[in-house]
Amino acid sequence: MTSNPFHVPEEDAVRVPADPLRDAAAALIEKQGAPPGDAWLAADVLVTADLRGVDSHGVSNMLRVYLERYANGVQNPTPNWRVVRERPASANIDCDRGLGVIIAPKAMEIAMEKARACGVGVATMFNGGHVGMAAYHAMLALPRDMIGVCMTATGPDALPTFGRIPRLGTNPIAIAVPALDEPPWIFDMATSVVPVNKVRNARRMGALLPPGVIGAADGTPIMERAPVPDDFRLLPLGTARESGSHKGYGLAMAVDILCSVLAGADYGIRAGRQNYRHYVAAYDIDAFSDLGEFKARMDDFIRDLRATPPAAGHDRVLVAGDPEREAFADRSKNGVPLHREVVAWLRGVCAESGVPCEI
Repeated sequence: MTSNPFHVPEEDAVRVPADPLRDAAAALIEKQGAPPGDAWLAADVLVTADLRGVDSHGVSNMLRVYLERYANGVQNPTPNWRVVRERPASANIDCDRGLGVIIAPKAMEIAMEKARACGVGVATMFNGGHVGMAAYHAMLALPRDMIGVCMTATGPDALPTFGRIPRLGTNPIAIAVPALDEPPWIFDMATSVVPVNKVRNARRMGALLPPGVIGAADGTPIMERAPVPDDFRLLPLGTARESGSHKGYGLAMAVDILCSVLAGADYGIRAGRQNYRHYVAAYDIDAFSDLGEFKARMDDFIRDLRATPPAAGHDRVLVAGDPEREAFADRSKNGVPLHREVVAWLRGVCAESGVPCEI
């Protein structure tokens, strides 16, 4: 058993190099009819999540979901996505049932072009598929010396405070900010205590969840270490009203407003479980302040936080992006740790599809 219930224990892991993992995933998606460039992009989003330690949004969980949704016609492999409403700093995009992992990077390109012209660029997307790791799309702004934002509204898996029926998605928020000499600040969070895929990972591994992570079928938070039950509920960030769950609840609703209602689309309760809505934004730093001064000030901010004396029982203070950067360094060198069951599935589906698999 691992101390982290959301990561594969080393004794159950097979370390897989990133390149053949990406190649296999891209080939499988291309087999479903996606153009080669789109298939590679989708695979890159998945494998980047795995390299950064975000196993919940990597190959283990999401590749088989994408393949199933292509196979049953939910996802369109060749979407005729289009901008349906536009102004100098904004665009609204109909994804035509295309995967969010493929269309969101293209929407971010539109947002960044608008930000270069106007200072800020925003694109909303509706009628799409899963966006993958939200940080991937926010991070696209970093090489342009911009701040990137990505949000996504998903199907209802999480309870509102005091509720017993899921009404909101996990509705992540990601923000990426460049610095000068320090690594960029990259923040990526679900507005539920954890994403549903982390719970699925824990169930696959037979792990015990910490107290306050999920709720029972009646909506009551489970406040002791326990295995994942067959029927569970995701809780808003904060777990219970007394510990601030109204804040996670409010943030989840805010994401759905910006991703869905603003785009003229149904929100999560009414949109259907496999109809996702997204929002990306870019801020051109130079439109607001001197770029060099901004980056130097970000360095100071990050260093001041890292210099904070740690609390008892801890050896350091982290900033957003530190754990993912450390995971990336380890996994780039030593391979992505996939559960043995995932490796067996991947080898099997590659064989069935006639796709080369060097895993």
